[in-house]
Amino acid sequence: MPEFALVTPSLEKLPGLMAALQTGWSHQTDPKLTRKRAEEDLAAIAKDAEVFIASKTDEVGIGTIPMPDGSTRPRLPSIQLWMWDGAFCGAINFNWQPGTEALPPYMEGHIGYSVVPAKRRLGYATQALDLMLPHARKRGMAYVELTTDPDNLASQKVILANGGKFIEAFITSEQGEKALFRYHIPL
Repeated sequence: MPEFALVTPSLEKLPGLMAALQTGWSHQTDPKLTRKRAEEDLAAIAKDAEVFIASKTDEVGIGTIPMPDGSTRPRLPSIQLWMWDGAFCGAINFNWQPGTEALPPYMEGHIGYSVVPAKRRLGYATQALDLMLPHARKRGMAYVELTTDPDNLASQKVILANGGKFIEAFITSEQGEKALFRYHIPL
């Protein structure tokens, strides 16, 4: 099995992401929004690939993010790293507010990840989450919060394998009425 790593998004590795996006995959995990997000990302790459790449490591939080209802909210500082085993395998994002673990209501968690279908069940999400945690520690966080759909057993296993503690089941209304499970991973 090839060596797995998280890599910084780059123009050199962009064709791997584009190939995944062209299949309809996206780091957006809501099935209703995945294809739409893939199309938006492909359009952004076509418009200006360098700006697209720069947006994946926005440690300042410039601009806004779109919400399902069409409104926008302020973008938090964030980094996205790509899962890589010699080819593009998926993406993992880390969003934060400097100086606090608190998140605004429109953010469902600090960390989100998605693996391309052909690379699932290889342990890549578990490894990616483990490799992302030092980025949160570096920012002085006591814990990170992750959420998952109640029926997403694979994601729940990834979180638990990385020391996650179940906090609660809740209904979010900011991104549409949906049930979620909340976990914390102590750092």
